[in-house]
Amino acid sequence: MRLKTSLLKEPKHKELVSCVGWTTADELYSCSDDHQIMKWNLLTSETTRVVKLPDDTYPIDLHWLPRSVGGKKQSLAESFVLTSSDGKFHLISKSGRVEKSVEAHCGAVLAGRWNSEGTALATVGEDGQVKIWSKSGMLRSTLAQQGTPVYSVAWGPDSEKVLYTSGKQLIIKPLQPNVKVLQWKAHDGLILKTDWNSVNELILSAGEDCKYKVWDSYGHLLYSSQPHEYPITSIAWSGDGELFAVGSFHTLRLCDKTGWSYALEKPNTGSIFNIAWSVDGTQLAGACGNGHVIFAHVVEQRWEWKNLEITLIKRRTMQVHNVIDDAVDLLEFRDRVIKASLNYGHLVASTSLQCYVFSTKNWNTPLIFDLKEGTVTLILQAERHFLLVDGGGLYLYSYEGRLISSPKFPGMRTDILNAQTVSLSNDTLAVKDKADEKVIYIFDALSGKPLGDGKPLTHKTEIVEIALDQKGLTSERKIAFIDKNRDLYITSVKRFGKEQKIVKIGTMVQTLAWNDTSNILCGIQDTRFTVWYYPNTVYVDKDLLTKTLYEKDASEFSKNPQIVHFVGNQITIRRADGSLIHLNISPYPAILHEYVSSSKWEDAVRLCRFVKDQTMWACLAAMAVANKDMATAEIAYASIGEIDKVQYINSIKDLPSKESRMAHILLFGGNTQEAETLLLQTGLIYQAIQVNINLYNWDRALELAVKHKTHVDTVLAYRQKFLEDFGKKETNKRFLQYAEGLEVDWNKIKAKIEMEIAKERERAAASATVRASVTVQQ
Repeated sequence: MRLKTSLLKEPKHKELVSCVGWTTADELYSCSDDHQIMKWNLLTSETTRVVKLPDDTYPIDLHWLPRSVGGKKQSLAESFVLTSSDGKFHLISKSGRVEKSVEAHCGAVLAGRWNSEGTALATVGEDGQVKIWSKSGMLRSTLAQQGTPVYSVAWGPDSEKVLYTSGKQLIIKPLQPNVKVLQWKAHDGLILKTDWNSVNELILSAGEDCKYKVWDSYGHLLYSSQPHEYPITSIAWSGDGELFAVGSFHTLRLCDKTGWSYALEKPNTGSIFNIAWSVDGTQLAGACGNGHVIFAHVVEQRWEWKNLEITLIKRRTMQVHNVIDDAVDLLEFRDRVIKASLNYGHLVASTSLQCYVFSTKNWNTPLIFDLKEGTVTLILQAERHFLLVDGGGLYLYSYEGRLISSPKFPGMRTDILNAQTVSLSNDTLAVKDKADEKVIYIFDALSGKPLGDGKPLTHKTEIVEIALDQKGLTSERKIAFIDKNRDLYITSVKRFGKEQKIVKIGTMVQTLAWNDTSNILCGIQDTRFTVWYYPNTVYVDKDLLTKTLYEKDASEFSKNPQIVHFVGNQITIRRADGSLIHLNISPYPAILHEYVSSSKWEDAVRLCRFVKDQTMWACLAAMAVANKDMATAEIAYASIGEIDKVQYINSIKDLPSKESRMAHILLFGGNTQEAETLLLQTGLIYQAIQVNINLYNWDRALELAVKHKTHVDTVLAYRQKFLEDFGKKETNKRFLQYAEGLEVDWNKIKAKIEMEIAKERERAAASATVRASVTVQQ
């Protein structure tokens, strides 16, 4: 990826340009010390003067009032705030009319910023004050009073906090009084510029120590650049938070959100005092010290999938390179390409007005449809359909271009969604809520309605990243997520009535990804790269989980690596310096998943015998129990030396009725409640009581016996024996009450138990006879 820059031969402004701001993706306003405000039209390459300011007004900062969130496409920004050196800020309309001038600070007003909703304005000045104003320019509050000038200000993602500079310090102050203020030393020199992105919630700072830095919203340093030759005079996030730009003397740099640099340009501009990204994030403009306005387009983005590499070589042209046969295709578009995604055999590209869907088998005839709203900010693909996110909502389309659904939830803000907070699979869409970060909304992809009982999934702490598995049945769909403490959890998305267990399967996990063709999960936890070959093991046999993992030392990936892809058996990881590392894992677990999904148990056992790997046997054991194939489970458990489990499986085989066997298989997986419910529904009361006795659930066993008026003496006898073995006395009032005057006769109890077993055998024989006669009739 690089920047394609353009400068006019002669500057349009006679003095230094202090600030720039976009109205649409093709129209820019610039302000200069020559008191002129100019309008640049990029489509016609015309530059016109909007207004000449009074001679004593030297502009310093400009910010357009945000277009309404979810507004119509290219809906124009109608007015902007201009701060100046005379201590005032001016609200100016698009035509250049000064609507209002407000005396704001003693000395220059160094920066002014609207919040994301456009309902409040923050200004900072040489007098060290931070002030909050209403949309109409009325003072709401003086948020802070510093002893030194405040050079830059930025709103927090939720518009509830304000970030500002104070000498070498960065300060985050909430608008609510009596809430803790966060302050830290960020640079060794004066901090000149700062920016806070609402999508990734990361903070940028640039200073006179010639460095730029990336921070998280808690003030932890994520990246610090090498010192440049000159102070960094400007820095700005692109709208989607994937890129940022850095400006210095004769220097313009394009960087990834993690800090490493994509491209460095050395234009003849003097210092770049202000950088503004266009609405669609495809280009930026810089305000230059020599009177120029520099324009830069982001080109040469790359997308890779299997044997294909696609590059955006010009704004409206993509090049497709097939690395197997070296074939090259060129794809032409009517408008400039804003976003694109390549996965599952399709390329989806959006321009400002249309969406193009190409099949990788045929590049000549794309499917084209018009977009409803404005700029697409995110494209996610699954095997059967893809998701477009724009300012207006979430839209699921099939690869034939048919709109499938448009899910909605209360308080939805689509402008701040990214690939970490939205996940898509063939039948499910998951979205992390921004208002309450502990909540994940889960939708049926085909209908757009909330899944299950309609309640969202709620966790006990804030969630950072979510991911849905891609394969298997809808009823078994799993979601993995990382919370604020970097713990990795997994849970089922089908939630009817009973609360699904959320199980922790990893700690200190920085990044995760599901495989595209089988439900294998990989992640980097602390210093280890880990692959969970069968994460569902936690719901089947938790003890087995550690045996189904593949672990590798991750020190070679350096600090803060990110998993980019997990396609087939290849994992692509991007290190903190931007370099890509490709890892291969064993292809056998994926083959095992394939055999099990098509119930080829004999082939699965044969594969494990061929590979001779304990991990494979452990995966097969868990898969067999999950699918209730106990014969295969027995072989697999025997191969990993789990003798106690083999014995238990053998005891299940000897049970007389199908219902009993099913209940004990559920018990094997730790689903006590379900096993008991199954036994009670089929009238096997004694067996349900016996299950609770075996698990020492004494209160529940007695409750069932009393409720069904049977085997109370059995429960009391087993309880008495249990206490005698441990030399304890009965203290439970309920047991004392029922034990009064009751003599335990073990012979009687044994006779009753044998009777129950005989009854169950008879029932099993009778139901088998009925089934056989039905089969004969058919």
